[in-house]
Amino acid sequence: MQSDAKKLVEKHNNLNHSDLLKVVSHIQREQGEWILHTLMIEGCDTPFKFKRKGNYQSLKGARVNITYYPEQQVVAGITFEVMKVVRIKKG
Repeated sequence: MQSDAKKLVEKHNNLNHSDLLKVVSHIQREQGEWILHTLMIEGCDTPFKFKRKGNYQSLKGARVNITYYPEQQVVAGITFEVMKVVRIKKG
């Protein structure tokens, strides 16, 4: 039986999945009705971002399985690469 993450990655070409990544930083801040979550992963300089309706317990130090795709964001005229999280689970 294939996992849900594998099915998603096969269906969408630019989607990636990584298992047991260590979270070194987890920031949560309000953005309108949503909570914007930003994760920094050990060994990676690119932030992983996702929105949820509520706060999560801190994921700092936890191992997570993440399904994501690269995305460009422009802030003050400067383009930054971020990883848009589609699915996240504790590992």
